[in-house]
Amino acid sequence: MDLDKAIKERRSIRKFSHKKTDWRDVVECIDVARYAPMAGDNFSLRFVVVADKGKIQRIADACQQDFVATAHHLIVVCSDTGRTVNLYGKAGETYAKQQAGAAIQNILLKIEEKKLATCWVGYFVAGQIRRELGIPDNVQVEAILPIGYSYEKKKSPRKTNIDNILYFEKYGSKKMGGPKGLDV
Repeated sequence: MDLDKAIKERRSIRKFSHKKTDWRDVVECIDVARYAPMAGDNFSLRFVVVADKGKIQRIADACQQDFVATAHHLIVVCSDTGRTVNLYGKAGETYAKQQAGAAIQNILLKIEEKKLATCWVGYFVAGQIRRELGIPDNVQVEAILPIGYSYEKKKSPRKTNIDNILYFEKYGSKKMGGPKGLDV
């Protein structure tokens, strides 16, 4: 699958079919996270793959989102920010969030390529998830990615027009200046 197609066809899926997913496919999706940019080339992310239905249900409860319980696997994305903060101080916390987002996007695109489905879940009670999975208190739970096959083909949502989000040279400027300030 080409990159543009994967980006444009990726959807947040909240209804999974009964077809089982293979844990090896899930691991392949996680593997691409290693290629995301990391501050100081310091890889601070950790991943927990969950297949146990009881644990999945308890994590769904922590997310307060029932659809999570219908997934066949979960990827719990975590950041061990200690080294990043040691290298960059307080800014290291921001860098850890940024690199987690970049890695998650890589995973989402690989999930799309493998014809699997997911929805990036960012709302949850982190303490419950930490207790359920034995995640240390100093490790941040960044996201939950429920994995399955889509129950149905989801329609493309309408996307904003690029003219509504793009500025040139300064915030709010809609024109790109060419040589000597001429519009091109």
